[in-house]
Amino acid sequence: MTNQEQRPDDEVPVGPEAKTSGPAPHSDDLTVEDILSAEQVAEAAGDPELDGTAEAAEEPTDETERSYLDDLRRLTAEYANYRKRTEANALVEKQRATAAAVSPLLSVLDDLDRAEQHGDLEEGSAFATIAQKIRGALERMGLEGYGEKGEPFDPQLHEAIAQLPVPGTEQPTVLDVVERGYRIGDVELRPAKVAVAVAADG
Repeated sequence: MTNQEQRPDDEVPVGPEAKTSGPAPHSDDLTVEDILSAEQVAEAAGDPELDGTAEAAEEPTDETERSYLDDLRRLTAEYANYRKRTEANALVEKQRATAAAVSPLLSVLDDLDRAEQHGDLEEGSAFATIAQKIRGALERMGLEGYGEKGEPFDPQLHEAIAQLPVPGTEQPTVLDVVERGYRIGDVELRPAKVAVAVAADG
């Protein structure tokens, strides 16, 4: 008996000692049935190289791309409109807050206007300097006065406290300003109180 034990003829070798029963088949020896079987197995396993539909399904169509672009444009426009509304609302709220702080000082401005009409605000006087500083500070806060003699009467801006027939008047016109109107931006503090010249009868 030799150093290497003999195995029975019906025993199948396993492990590292196992060998193929014959030479590996060369690619030239593959039959059509073998090739078809390999393609079927690859297709069942989802091999994208042999399954031509896989790549087509992953690529977006032109219609899909247009849909994405339309959605992007719509979202961009909605955001731009939202931002504009937010900024506009913030500005109005700021103007309202400023108006609430300035409103109590309107009576002081009325007194300064009356003093000026009566000649009490002499140029160069201390009183005139103080009045100029008060008006300048309020203007820097955004306060804007309106209502002048001779301008057309506008019920949206003026409050008519008197109507006086004046010959030659073709349209209602501000004849005198009793109290100036004031606003800050889009926030109206009060309308101008005016006397209105209207057409005389006959």
